Amino acid sequence: MKLLQVAFPLWTLIGVTLQAPSRDKCMCELKNSEKAFPHDKLNMVEKNATVCNGKVTPQKAEELEVLLLGLDRRLAQLHEDVSVLEKEDDGDLYGVLSLHVIHNEMTEIRLLLDKLNATTEEHHRLTADTERQLDELKTEMQELETFDSMQVVKGRRTNQRLRTDLNHCLDKQNATLAPTQPPYGTCSRGPLKNITGPVVQTTGEYGGSYPYGAWGRDPRPEPGKERWYWMVAMTASNRYGHYVRLYHSLYKLIGGETNIANVLIHSANPTTNTIQGPNVVLYGGALYYNCYNQRQVCRFHLATKTVTNVYLPEGTRYNSKGNFCHLDECYPYTDLDLATDESGVWVIYTTSQDFGNLVLTKLEDGEPPTLGQTWRTSVYKQGVTNAFMACGVLYVTRYISKDKEEIFYSYDTATGKERFNIGIHMNKISTNILSLNYSPVDQMLHTYSDAYMVSYKVRFG
Repeated sequence: MKLLQVAFPLWTLIGVTLQAPSRDKCMCELKNSEKAFPHDKLNMVEKNATVCNGKVTPQKAEELEVLLLGLDRRLAQLHEDVSVLEKEDDGDLYGVLSLHVIHNEMTEIRLLLDKLNATTEEHHRLTADTERQLDELKTEMQELETFDSMQVVKGRRTNQRLRTDLNHCLDKQNATLAPTQPPYGTCSRGPLKNITGPVVQTTGEYGGSYPYGAWGRDPRPEPGKERWYWMVAMTASNRYGHYVRLYHSLYKLIGGETNIANVLIHSANPTTNTIQGPNVVLYGGALYYNCYNQRQVCRFHLATKTVTNVYLPEGTRYNSKGNFCHLDECYPYTDLDLATDESGVWVIYTTSQDFGNLVLTKLEDGEPPTLGQTWRTSVYKQGVTNAFMACGVLYVTRYISKDKEEIFYSYDTATGKERFNIGIHMNKISTNILSLNYSPVDQMLHTYSDAYMVSYKVRFG
């Protein structure tokens, strides 16, 4: 009786055909009334979904956003340069140089527009293909659901929806304000994202005579000198300098204007308090540099022609004992690297106590200037080629090839965090970058590279 009770329900689902038993075996034939599940079709749906996920990524949208941002900033720069051309008149030479710069900017904008159009068309095609594939996947999944005779999938979907609603209710009940995140560095604009250019490249009035030097803009200029540029060349043995050149505009610097006077530190070169090494900066109408043959930072006031200085700590390496280097060579007398950013002047150096690692100190304004807070890094100075400051963050470069330099490292003075994976490349027009200055006035990076004065546009996140 029990056997019949078990077999009867099965009879409604499965047809069983009994054959006459033979002497040595008993056989039965099982026929399934359900359709076979199409595993191949399910595998194909999963494959198509994976391919679709690989094509549609957040990076696609970010690429378009970066191009639009770059176009917006290039147009603003073009408008500014055209305004300068309309207001100033330096004769035929100025007009030719100005138009040449504007022509280059318009060429870059045209190339950017071509890339933007190509990217937009690609995104349109991707959107159409994705929409078609999603419709196909939806249809195929609906067909596959017909094999779920016991409605397991439907039940799971209902449970998942209920669970999501419950989590939303719990989140609202237990909601708290998110803690305020500290800004990256000391500015609100975020970390360094990209370097574009070169925007400007010139040998100026010296035509390549002096391979070592520095140039840039004063981040805190005196009234009436907001658009001025400065340049310092190592005119003796690629090591010493004793004057500053001031140009009333970028076009005068590019054109090699010679009808200007040198602002002399001293008539002799070298001598006490003259410049040693190319890593100099101008800030607040004063030149900051490594004093000749001393472990000191000198500050030369251009207006009063007076010099004050501050000693660096005992053990500071100077006189070409702690240079910037790469595998093939070192850059002589680059022991002390002066840098500027939005907050003032910094000095980058190394000491014997720090085993050659980079040390960063803020210089505080005063008569004489004084050493402020100091930060110590874990990057070896003779393993890098240069450094600069932006928004209280130290950025460090290394040599990749004669055509490429990489910004690979950063140190955030606001948080003390180090990063070794910045990965921003710079296109060089000459092999060696002897000085690197960031200008917060226009977010430009000015380099002095084997007698070439080159500038790049800095993009922040």
